[in-house]
Amino acid sequence: MAQESKIGLEIHGYIDTNEKLFCSCKAIHGAKLTKPNINICPICTGQPGAKPMAPNSAALDKSIQTALILRCSINQNLAWQRKHYSWPDLPKGYQNTLSGPHSTPTGKNGKFLGIKIKECHLEEDPAAWNPKTGEVDYNRSGIPLIEIVTEPEFKNSGQVEKWLRELVITLGYVKALDSTAGIKADVNVSVKKSNYTKIEIKNVNSIKNIKDVIDVEIERQNKINEIPKEQETRMYDSLKRTTKKMRSKEDAQDYRFISDPDLPEIKIAIQKIATLKKTIPETPSEKLNKLIKKHKIPKQSAEILTKNIDVVELFEKVIKKVNPKLAIRWVTEELFSVLNYNRKTLEEISIEPSHFTELLELIENRKITEPKAREILRGWKEKSESPKANAKEHSQIGNKKEIEKAVDEIIKNNSAAVEDYKSGKHETINFLIGKVMQATNKRANYNLAKKILVEKLK
Repeated sequence: MAQESKIGLEIHGYIDTNEKLFCSCKAIHGAKLTKPNINICPICTGQPGAKPMAPNSAALDKSIQTALILRCSINQNLAWQRKHYSWPDLPKGYQNTLSGPHSTPTGKNGKFLGIKIKECHLEEDPAAWNPKTGEVDYNRSGIPLIEIVTEPEFKNSGQVEKWLRELVITLGYVKALDSTAGIKADVNVSVKKSNYTKIEIKNVNSIKNIKDVIDVEIERQNKINEIPKEQETRMYDSLKRTTKKMRSKEDAQDYRFISDPDLPEIKIAIQKIATLKKTIPETPSEKLNKLIKKHKIPKQSAEILTKNIDVVELFEKVIKKVNPKLAIRWVTEELFSVLNYNRKTLEEISIEPSHFTELLELIENRKITEPKAREILRGWKEKSESPKANAKEHSQIGNKKEIEKAVDEIIKNNSAAVEDYKSGKHETINFLIGKVMQATNKRANYNLAKKILVEKLK
């Protein structure tokens, strides 16, 4: 019988901005960087006498948007705190944050998919310290982070995994987080056997590892004989699938929070909050319900479409003029195929909904063939163009005599394949029809061409 557990998360994600939080250095990190310590200045390396610039306004706006989509109430007066700790990754000896006992977080008292959000707030990332070499890379120091703190309302790892995946998709709708950076979390786990003594596992990256560490820690806590006398902070070894004690859990006073004299209080006008609220789109679950109930889209297709805001918004615009069944296939199969082949997202390719609509209308009205439409779509590597402009050049060939001429030529030049077909290898027809389409620049009516080819091969 499964033991009762309480699980809470402190989720950290990189806010997608061009510059760091308190300086004009580029906010680039992870695999995008080629060298250590190239995007640094006296501010983000904590040089004596260096003073922070005014907080990055884009980062502040995106932190508010994040709080709004999580249905938090927004605080209008935000005070910066210095969170002190002694660690090589912290050049100033403290971290600037909108959390702490004397601060007000960006947002509070929210709720997402049934789980209460205690708060979410903006803060700066520390540097990256390599404990094996002792080297510190300050490229990451000062990059804006959003921290989302949940109440301990999760019961098991499966619930956490599903919730986190939906959270990532939902935050993608407001384009607040760097989608290439992933998320990391401090995971708080407690079980009934230990009187719910909170154990924190620090800096767990990836949803998979978060799920795994919850299972590992619940199992460990249920096996120990003694009830923990104090809260602990532990680390996770994903290779050994074990957690290891780092230290006793700190309380707020251990961080010596104080107000930062170099950073004035941020005052957010009600009009500003109202303006940002208008930019919040429908959530994925709202989009999903609308596609299924209003547009009668099959649930499986609707779930695929709603995983990305750019994709579902393109689809919604296209089906205003195009049969949804055709649009589903061309978005979820053909468009995704092109994006995957070019290793790009829809956001990186400027595809006008009107151009995509035109393309599908040409197919619907049998003005062009589907193979020709695929060729046009694959040509949109950077941006789309109106397919109607060259519709005549790409127009479908439906003239029987013209297709017969192409078929006769293919039969004449592919005698081996013809003999294979006549000997019973009927799958050879696919090779021959492909040759016909190639000879007509993918313009021949596919069904008519196949019919003519089969008749002539008899």
